[in-house]
Amino acid sequence: MEKEKILVSACLAGVDCKYNGGNNENEKIIELIKNNDVILVCPEQLGGLSTPRDPAENINDKVITDKGKDVTKEFDKGAEEVLKLAKKFNIKKAILKSRSPSCGKGKIYDGTFSGKKIDGNGKTAELLIKNGIEVISSDIFIKSEECDK
Repeated sequence: MEKEKILVSACLAGVDCKYNGGNNENEKIIELIKNNDVILVCPEQLGGLSTPRDPAENINDKVITDKGKDVTKEFDKGAEEVLKLAKKFNIKKAILKSRSPSCGKGKIYDGTFSGKKIDGNGKTAELLIKNGIEVISSDIFIKSEECDK
């Protein structure tokens, strides 16, 4: 039986591509990776941003760093690159990092850099959803008391 092809946020697999140079490694996702055909992605890096990089949050249709720099173009490019990979490999499902300005699904940070969350999707999550790809938030792989971290 052929393994299911899934896109996964690279930080969830332990790749140090998070904005601060760290990762969001998740043991449950590591186990899932062992049993599936996975392509790891970091939309921010695919869009041309460095690691580490300034934190960024969604403000309306823009993505702005905590220093006020507009990085929307890079986030949009990264989302397009992820979509290209999904189409090229006929991927129907993605597990993406919750609350991220790229990957967040359902809840994202509100743009005040205060930790407050609002309803919405990150740039990559939104583009994948619009193209019929199921996006799953990484929150389902963590304990409920850890969801607010």
